[in-house]
Amino acid sequence: MKTYKVIGMMSGTSLDALDLAYCHIRKPLTRWEFEIVKTRSISYDQKRRKKLQEVISYPADQMLSLHNEYGIWLGEQAKSFAEDESLDVDFVSSHGHTVHHQPEKGLTFQLGSGQHLANASGMKTICDFRTNDVALGGQGAPLVPIGDHFLFNSYDFCLNLGGISNISFSHEEKRIAYDIGVANMLLNFITSRKGLAYDKGGMLARKGKMIPSLLQSLNDLNYYKQPFPKSTGYEWFSKEIVPLIKGLKHPMESLLHTSVHHITEQISRAIKKIPAEGEKSLLITGGGAFNTFLIEVLQEKLGAQVTIQTPTDQLIEFKEALVFAFMGVLRLEQEINVLHSVTGARRDSSSGVLYLPA
Repeated sequence: MKTYKVIGMMSGTSLDALDLAYCHIRKPLTRWEFEIVKTRSISYDQKRRKKLQEVISYPADQMLSLHNEYGIWLGEQAKSFAEDESLDVDFVSSHGHTVHHQPEKGLTFQLGSGQHLANASGMKTICDFRTNDVALGGQGAPLVPIGDHFLFNSYDFCLNLGGISNISFSHEEKRIAYDIGVANMLLNFITSRKGLAYDKGGMLARKGKMIPSLLQSLNDLNYYKQPFPKSTGYEWFSKEIVPLIKGLKHPMESLLHTSVHHITEQISRAIKKIPAEGEKSLLITGGGAFNTFLIEVLQEKLGAQVTIQTPTDQLIEFKEALVFAFMGVLRLEQEINVLHSVTGARRDSSSGVLYLPA
């Protein structure tokens, strides 16, 4: 099999940046292999971040206009990355930016028009990986577990700490994965009210004190009582969690401290639900892996039976971009890239839509 040379693009719910990973992906024998060759992270300026936050409330014509505009911007970033680094690219594989995700209504929408992206970059583009699964009755999420299954199956659990926390593991010879709940989206919301993008290393959270009533309110949210497969997003956060935080007068440090304990408690509960014998390994990636305080609290809650393993900084930051590059490869190979055991769909699928530059 040839080596695919792909730019994977990912924009997550935490709204911190657009991640690009130029990857070489191949399957020489029976096992997929990858190399992350070059990476780039492009922070959103205040204006673009505000648009992406507010687009969920836009009327249809304004949202579609931004869909096209954002697609052009994505294409320009891919083209600039390829030209600056002299990259030989077979295609771009883009997640887009999720703005509407209501699978119970059969709806999911990722901002970033594939045709506009292809035209602006001049490169073949694959995107829209969620819609087909939702059409098949699935959650359309999470998608990264296909990468966990093929590329990171030496770990017992794979945890991603982005805006939302999600987990992936093998159980009874099936890949299981779901969104546990809120993660960086909550922490960044709290710091943003004081003009800070995030709490570096969890240093502010470490100084805070527990707010028992807030911890109870967060832990009592109905989403955590639902069985998997399940997924969530910004709508749930803004409707259910923001009102719990907004009216509180507690110091930012204590809000962060309590939120870290909530996040880690839900993750710990999720892992401990899975019957296990002996010591288990937990791979953590995503921006939350850099939150030292959060990782310490999580390890304390998990105990000695689960060993947390954090990989290189590059893999922590760009694993999701890598997996979307990989999903694009599987789509071109017409192989399964979305697992119904993860999403709850009627069947596995090879999802994603191909666009050729005009």
